[in-house]
Amino acid sequence: MTITPIVQSILKNYEGENPGVKANLARMLMQGRLAGTGRMVILPVDQGFEHGPARSFAINPDAYDPHYHYQLALDAGLSAYAAPLGPLEAGADTFAGQLPLILKVNSSNSLLPAASPKTQAITATVDDALRLGCSAIGFTIYPGSSLSLEMFEDIAEMRREAASKGVATVIWSYPRGEDLDKNGETAVDVTAYAAHIAALLGAHIIKVKLPTDHVSQPEAKKVYESEKIDVSTQAARVRHVVQACLGGRRIVVFSGGAAKGEDSVIQDARNIQAGGGNGSIIGRNVFQRPRSEAIALLDQLVGIYTA
Repeated sequence: MTITPIVQSILKNYEGENPGVKANLARMLMQGRLAGTGRMVILPVDQGFEHGPARSFAINPDAYDPHYHYQLALDAGLSAYAAPLGPLEAGADTFAGQLPLILKVNSSNSLLPAASPKTQAITATVDDALRLGCSAIGFTIYPGSSLSLEMFEDIAEMRREAASKGVATVIWSYPRGEDLDKNGETAVDVTAYAAHIAALLGAHIIKVKLPTDHVSQPEAKKVYESEKIDVSTQAARVRHVVQACLGGRRIVVFSGGAAKGEDSVIQDARNIQAGGGNGSIIGRNVFQRPRSEAIALLDQLVGIYTA
């Protein structure tokens, strides 16, 4: 594998990392149809933990089988497949060495009382990631939750262990908490703050939702207005979030979010590309579609990121 100049330039941004971490970042950046472009499309399938099996897979029953997701990521030429421990173990031998894996090491569930503070339980280890041949661990944090500081401490410790063993870290940074309403969770200022927190915690790849043009924090709003920060278009908001990740020195991918129409998924990718984001991490919007439709949609996304 010859690493392209684009990928080499990205790896140079990770000045404090060891060769093992950089090799695993390169492995993901040099995988599939987007290999060498600096762009990524990742398939995440942790929704069964978060929402339950029927809500996640009944619309496309083939997706109950983890092998389906491994094969979908391979056939679509994606950059990596992310899932909790059980699904990865279910196909680890059959698909060993065929594509980069991201072990999701913490999860929550929708059976918890609605009033409970937002948090996640650690459900896997760095050694599990090594045993399964994973390129990275994935960890969700909830900036804004009253339990967020504990989550920051957990990922700081796991990230340190993972890096010492040559494994990269992906942080899902989703603002949620007792004082954040739905508009606040995806506000541009809050999303940029959440992405920045992930970068400060040492994330090698940062995953956030696409932000809206809403500015939630009163003190932040004054700055956005006085400094005339452009949040008028989705591409501008993506550019602002990327800038918040150490001036663009970290890989930033944007989640596909709730199920939506094909046109919306395609437009999201165009906006991410135009704003300088590194790509999409898209789950329900592909695995809940029939396989042929999912492959066709992913083909379009890859086409956008190679344009």
